[in-house]
Amino acid sequence: MPDTSRARFAIRPATVDEAPALSDLALRAKAVWGYDAAFLERCRGPLTVVAKTIAEGRVLVAGGGDGDRFGFYAFEIDGEDFDLAMLFVDPPAQRRGIGQALMVDALARARRLDCRRVTILSDPGAVAFYAAHGAVRAGAAPSDAIPGRLLPLLTIPLRGAAA
Repeated sequence: MPDTSRARFAIRPATVDEAPALSDLALRAKAVWGYDAAFLERCRGPLTVVAKTIAEGRVLVAGGGDGDRFGFYAFEIDGEDFDLAMLFVDPPAQRRGIGQALMVDALARARRLDCRRVTILSDPGAVAFYAAHGAVRAGAAPSDAIPGRLLPLLTIPLRGAAA
């Protein structure tokens, strides 16, 4: 990973060939919350970025001009909801404004798509980050990776009725 202390980056659509690198980035970023290797291995499937999602234009990368990948987000559309399925920043690039830029881009995209709200199934450690962007707790939902584990379900209202 290059020095990101003064990282210049742009947010661009991912390319299909980036799927393995983005999946690895997601696991590295998940590990910052102190999870052990067994836990992270169970997360591998749900954190795998698939080529189909990229090909459909639903994965955006914050990257440098020389092919660096500092972070990314992926989304799904469910009716009028913009489901922020993933948002990860590579650990060496964290606390450099990249997550902020990705979140601002995701919210703008959700508005352009005329979504009513953003939904986020959040890691407990990331709740404060999303709250800083207007997310409120809407309950809990089952983890995609760990049976029996409930995760914070967050929403960000964009228009119309409250989340």
